[in-house]
Amino acid sequence: MTDETCQWQGWRAATERALYGPGGFFLRPEGPAGHFRTSVHASPLFAGAISRLLVEVAEELDTDEVAFVDMGAGRGELLTGVLTAAPSAGTRVRAYGVERAERPAGLDPRVEWTDRPPEGVRGLLFANEWLDNVPVDVAAVDDSGTVRYVEVRAEDGAERLGRAVEGADAEWLEAWWPLAEPGARAEIGRPRDEAWAAAVGSLAAGRAVAVDYGHVRESRPPFGTLTGFRGGREVTPVPDGSCDVTAHVAMDACASAGGGGGLSGGLGSLVTQREALRGLGVSGARPPLALASTDPAAYVRALGAAGEAAELTAHGGLGDFLWLTRRVPVPHGDGA
Repeated sequence: MTDETCQWQGWRAATERALYGPGGFFLRPEGPAGHFRTSVHASPLFAGAISRLLVEVAEELDTDEVAFVDMGAGRGELLTGVLTAAPSAGTRVRAYGVERAERPAGLDPRVEWTDRPPEGVRGLLFANEWLDNVPVDVAAVDDSGTVRYVEVRAEDGAERLGRAVEGADAEWLEAWWPLAEPGARAEIGRPRDEAWAAAVGSLAAGRAVAVDYGHVRESRPPFGTLTGFRGGREVTPVPDGSCDVTAHVAMDACASAGGGGGLSGGLGSLVTQREALRGLGVSGARPPLALASTDPAAYVRALGAAGEAAELTAHGGLGDFLWLTRRVPVPHGDGA
C-alpha cells in the first residue's frame, strides 16, 4: 500500500475517526453545544415537551417506573431538563445517557451513563440529532454511469472517486436512493438503518423516537447533504477532527429497518417537529394583549415562551426536523 493510498479513505471511515477517534470532535470537553444550537439548547420548552411525552408512554405501559434513554446525550443537557420537569410523584424515571464521551462532571447522580443503550427497558428512547452523526459512506456516479464510493483526504477534505459500489451498499442505494445521472451523489444510509434497528430492539416496550433533519424517497437531494459545522457556522466538511461532519437522514429507510412494517405497518409514524411539539402543547401563539394590563410580569414571561416556542416550530428551521416514532408493544400476555 502506497503513502498516497493511505491518505484516502471512504467517508464513513474518515468520519468515524474524525468524530469519535482519539481527540475526536465529539469527545472534546465543550461537547456539541460548543458548536451548534439544537432544540435542547434553544429552550427548556423542548425538555418539558419530552417530559410530557414520557408521561404518555408511562400511561400506555401502565407503569409507575419508566425508562428515559437519551441517545447521543451530549453533555446531559436533555436528561437534566427532563428530570427537572419530571413526571409527578408516583412515577419514577430511570434515566440513561448513551454517549461515547466521558460522563460529564456534575451530572444528576440518577443518570446512568453508558456507551450503548440498555437492553430490555420499558419507556421512551429518544434520539435527538443522533442518526445524522452515525458515519456513512458517500456514493457518486462517474461519467460512464458507474456508481462509485467517494474517497476523501482527511487533511484537507479533497475528494476522488474510488471503487464501484457493490454488495449490501449497492442494494441499499437501489432500494432507497437510486443514482443514475453522472455527478449525482448520495449518502449510503445503511449504517444508520442498522443503528436505529438496534436502538429500537433494545426496548422491551414503549416508544423510540428519532429527531433529525431528513428526507424521504420522493424528496432526495440530487447531490446529497454532506456538510460540516464549527463554532455555530456551516463549513466545508473536512474529516480532520476540527468540525462536525454530518448529513441528513433517509428517514423512510430507517423506519423500514426499525421493524413494525415501516411507516405503513401501524407502529411507525413520521411527522415534522412542528406537528409533534404542537401535539405536546408547545405553541408559538402570542399571549392575549389583555394580560399585559392585568399581569404585566406574566405577560412578559408568556411572550418569551411564545418566542422560544416559535423558534422550536419555525418553518425553515427547527420546526422542519422530522420525528420518526416506532412503538414497541408490550409482549402479548406480559404485564407492565
